[in-house]
Amino acid sequence: MRSVGIGLIGCGTIGKGVVELLTRNAETIARKTGLRLELRHVCEINRSVWNSITLPSGRFTADLNDILNDPETNVAIELIGGTTVAGEVVKQCLAAGKDVVTANKALLAIRGKEMFAAARAAGQCIVFEASVGGGIPLLSSLREGLIANRIDALFGIVNGTCNYILSEMATHNRAYADVLEDAKRLGYAEPDPTLDVNGTDTAHKLAILAAMAFQADIDFATIPIEGIQAIDRMDLHVARELGYACKLLAIGERNDDGISLRVHPAFIRATHPLASVSGPFNAVSVYGNAVGHCLLYGRGAGPAPTASAIVADVIAAATGNARRTFEQFQLLQDQNEPAIMKPIDAIQSRYYVRAMVKDQPNVMAQITRIFGERAISLSAITQHEAEADAPQDIVPVAITTHMAREGAMREAIKEIEKLDVITAPCVCIRVVAEHEEFKA
Repeated sequence: MRSVGIGLIGCGTIGKGVVELLTRNAETIARKTGLRLELRHVCEINRSVWNSITLPSGRFTADLNDILNDPETNVAIELIGGTTVAGEVVKQCLAAGKDVVTANKALLAIRGKEMFAAARAAGQCIVFEASVGGGIPLLSSLREGLIANRIDALFGIVNGTCNYILSEMATHNRAYADVLEDAKRLGYAEPDPTLDVNGTDTAHKLAILAAMAFQADIDFATIPIEGIQAIDRMDLHVARELGYACKLLAIGERNDDGISLRVHPAFIRATHPLASVSGPFNAVSVYGNAVGHCLLYGRGAGPAPTASAIVADVIAAATGNARRTFEQFQLLQDQNEPAIMKPIDAIQSRYYVRAMVKDQPNVMAQITRIFGERAISLSAITQHEAEADAPQDIVPVAITTHMAREGAMREAIKEIEKLDVITAPCVCIRVVAEHEEFKA
């Protein structure tokens, strides 16, 4: 049975999950693969971790060179996170002749082209299934199971923190701040959840998915991003009344005039499979021109699901399968031309808008005039009861539109917010329609 030497770099929550899985499932993996996965080094500068995990003597180190200079370490697992130190570590491992497995979504979204080029120059590969969707085999599905398709669109719930918050707010009529604190306590949110709730984490994952799905070099800085911080439970109440659920979506669509990528909250029909994805789970709807609509669903975060994907990548690297697809398939940023991006101002959508207004005559007339001047047709306007603890002279007005251009909608909201009857920034949520399954 062939032994595969592994060097683990960074042993935080996910790293501990990898150590546990390699230990617990060692015999299962060996029987399935004919490989004995040997964790030769764990590089971790926080020495308190050394005493929290049981490993044979000498496996822990604070010196990366112990991995780089060991000829029997074949695969390096990078779990440091971030885009600076982690990037240099990845390049050092590649130059030392190690294939690299990583779960670092930020690094690949922002510096992926550089990392992949470095791997090719070194004659090695980077394997990164765990960077998107935890234990769900999203990237391998795009790379292998759906490889015969032209991918036309993908719609994803890929951040468990946001999905848990929105699910709890909608189901139990709870306030955003209260649910966020629960998410931290339960481990669904980081102590500083900013990158989750502001949409950046979702955008990192979208950049990686879109690069593979659309065979394009994606500039992360061009992806429009909106988070969930402004959403109130009254918005979710209106969504339910209208037959929708609200989700933070990563959206990628192939159009005749370019690729449209964006991250934002959206209302989707309650009958759509994504609407029923609750709690910390993730799901991605992929639309291929042969397969039609394919839904991939599962646990998108956590030590064990993420470790499942990481160890699978180690096995793919050890067998040579990862190297073959890395070299032959033209799916990564360094192999493709920069994407032609469709500006978000040019997309067409329906919209939901909530305005907090003074309870006085002529308010509706002022708002509808501004929409009318920009040829935005309204489908409904309703006034809702204010929260019990809210000022009674200020009321929420919910507005839904027919199809409108994003640019015109932004202009209208900017003008509405200038009215002296408006007491707070408007909340605007796009109403996303089911994608057409089969295109010519």
